[in-house]
Amino acid sequence: MSEKWKQKTLLIFPFAVLAVGMILTAAFFLHTYRQIAFEHTSALCETILENSPEAEPQLLAALKDYYSLTEQELRDNDYLEKYGYRADDFCYDFPLDTVLFPIIFFLVTACAFGAGIFLSRRKNRKRIDDLTEYLEQINIGAGGTLIQTKEDEYSHLQDEIYKTVTMLYQTRETAVAAKKNFAENLANIAHQLKTPITAAFLSLQLMEKEIPGAHTEQVKQQLKRLNRLEESLLMLSKIDAGTLPLKREKVDLYTVLNLAADNLNDLLRKNCITVDIPENGCIEFWGDLEWTMEALINLIKNCMEHSKPDGVVHCDYSGNPLYVEIRVWDDGAGFDTEDLPYLFDRFYRGRCAVGDGIGIGLALTRSIFELQNGTITACNLQNGGACFEIRIYSH
Repeated sequence: MSEKWKQKTLLIFPFAVLAVGMILTAAFFLHTYRQIAFEHTSALCETILENSPEAEPQLLAALKDYYSLTEQELRDNDYLEKYGYRADDFCYDFPLDTVLFPIIFFLVTACAFGAGIFLSRRKNRKRIDDLTEYLEQINIGAGGTLIQTKEDEYSHLQDEIYKTVTMLYQTRETAVAAKKNFAENLANIAHQLKTPITAAFLSLQLMEKEIPGAHTEQVKQQLKRLNRLEESLLMLSKIDAGTLPLKREKVDLYTVLNLAADNLNDLLRKNCITVDIPENGCIEFWGDLEWTMEALINLIKNCMEHSKPDGVVHCDYSGNPLYVEIRVWDDGAGFDTEDLPYLFDRFYRGRCAVGDGIGIGLALTRSIFELQNGTITACNLQNGGACFEIRIYSH
């Protein structure tokens, strides 16, 4: 028997029991009614003949007349009421089995319905649990298959889940291959740029020696910018390819913030900007000190460029069992509202961008923190100023 027929049988069984029970109950009550009517009529005749044996011919004749009466003629007959008798005076000792049978039938029917519903729910729950467990295994990357050899009402859903999972696997593999290809192309472009940039630097140095005072400063600045672009592209390609070497060690937040500020001392002094880093105790996370410092340098430098003259770049940090948090903000005009959704996009330069940046710094910063199980967001403070918030989670 197929699984579908089993399911149908399981659902039809309680209704079949109910129908059979109703038929049996009706037949039982009809039989009981006739038996009681016969017994009472027989007892009445016996009583009459015991008191008047000579009335036997008349009694038999009366029984024949009674037997020939139709149901319509018998209905609503209240002849005995004029002698003071009522319906309650008869059949007062009703048989107990007549009451027990409906009760037993009700219990059997209720048990049949309950058993059918219980078995159906248990089977459905098991199928749902199997499908849920399969999806959980897929979500954690364990894979696997769900074997179901029999057809049921969940078979179509299972087939669609398999199709969707297969399509998602194929889409993911295609996306991973495309990302890897993009990273390789980006790395190739960066390496190809390095050769002409190095050659141009050497040529520029020879030009400066042979023709002192020539207009070479602008060329030098552009070559430096190209060199920074090449280094950034190479770093981006490593991040995309997942080959950026990140250490896994305890990093003290106060230490890494001070190291980032120390690396910007010359620029901070030149722009008359100070960095305020309070000492909030030893708060650590597992990550890479050098790359975290590189990311914080980008944030502090961004705040410095948008601070007011003689302004202050503020840093703060805190921690809890779930994550550590770092905040870096300035007292400038803040971000342009239209720039906020795109600040961390590669090569995006905001409306209020300053300097000769190429729009990669914040994108690299976000990638570095994400590789360390972190997030970064940007917002404007109520009292003015731009703020970066970083959370690095423990798990």
